This record gives sequence, structure tokens and C-alpha cells, in this order.
Amino acid sequence: MPVIGLAEDDLKIAGLVKKGLEESGYTVVAVSNGEDALAIFRTEQTDLVILDIMMPGLNGIEVCKRLRDSQRELPILMLTALGSLDDKLTGFNSGADDYLLKPFHFKELLVRIEALLRRSHAPVFADESALQFEDLTLDTISKEVYRAGTLISLTAKELSLLELFLKHPNRLLSRQFIAEHAWDINFDTGTNVIDVYVNFLRNKIEKGFSRKLIHTRINMGYILK
Repeated sequence: MPVIGLAEDDLKIAGLVKKGLEESGYTVVAVSNGEDALAIFRTEQTDLVILDIMMPGLNGIEVCKRLRDSQRELPILMLTALGSLDDKLTGFNSGADDYLLKPFHFKELLVRIEALLRRSHAPVFADESALQFEDLTLDTISKEVYRAGTLISLTAKELSLLELFLKHPNRLLSRQFIAEHAWDINFDTGTNVIDVYVNFLRNKIEKGFSRKLIHTRINMGYILK
């Protein structure tokens, strides 16, 4: 699963981009200033970086230059409100691979990210058929589920639920989120249908195995960890 670094000091924009990318299957590491961006994104944990230009401390142009100086072959996309020709030329000359102006359509951002990842030969989530966590694997095309090499039979609802967990590992999922994103229904707080199906899924992927994968957070939801 590709890891995307996001440096954006506007918390509203950062929150919306992070949420959209995570729902599209990416892992997002978000920071709000240039110093943190440089410290974190120059390591090997990110596959692509999205940089705002106007940030506290180091601006996005300086971060981009220093990331390039570190000799990492890292796709960098500038996401900024600065839209003059000179601004764009400055961005590209600093080492950016792409330049997207605010306000923007999220679908366009997603397409540009996928194109940059393909160009850099990093895995693009949308093209992957296999989702994996620990020894648990789901083939989203064949709908086959294996744990430690053992085939596990799941119903359609259980498959949708498992796919959601696998796309959001180590993230707490509320019952509302599960209802809306796994089955596209409104969550009725008066029912325990989510809990019932999570227990169904648990029984099938955890029974006979020593390590539990789906954990309950009381009054909050569930997490795959």
C-alpha cells in the first residue's frame, strides 16, 4: 500500500485530502510545516509527497529542493494557490514533478497521484487486486480469503467488511463509518448489526489462530491491528 506524505498547514484542506486518500486505499502521513516535512519525508517511508508552498518555517519550494538534494527518487506534487507562470516555473525548477492549483477537484488530484506513482514504478493501489495484513490476504478480484495459507469462506457482507478493514489497517473505524463505507447504508444506532457482522468475521478469520486481528474499542468502534 503506497504511503503518501502530505505537507499542508491549512487543517481543513489537509483533513479533507487525508480522508479522501485513505478512503481510496492510501496510507497518509500528514504534517503542517516545512521542518517536519523535510525530517519525515526524506526517509524511505513515503512513496510520494504532496507539498503546499506557503507553510510555516521552511516553505514548500525549499522543502522540495532539499528533498531533491537528498537524492531520493521521490515523486513530488505541489498543491498550492500560487498560480502565476513564474510560480509554476519556480515549483518545477525546484524539482517538483507536478503542480496542481487550489481550489481543485479531488478526482483530479487522485488521477495525478496515480500517474506519478506509475511513472516512478511505485505500486498504485487502484491497480492492486490483493490486500494483505499480517498473514491475512484478500484477493479483491477472485474474492478469495486466506489466512496463513488456509482458505476462508466469507459471505458478501463479510467480504465487504474485511475489505474495509484491510484498506484502513491500524485505524479506528466507527460503526457509522463501517455502515456507510462497507455497505453504503445509514447506521441505525438502535441496532447491533455492525457488531454482529464484526463477530461473524472475527469467528472466521481468527478461530484456530493464536493472534487476534480485529480489536474492539468500547463505545468507539473497531480496529485492525
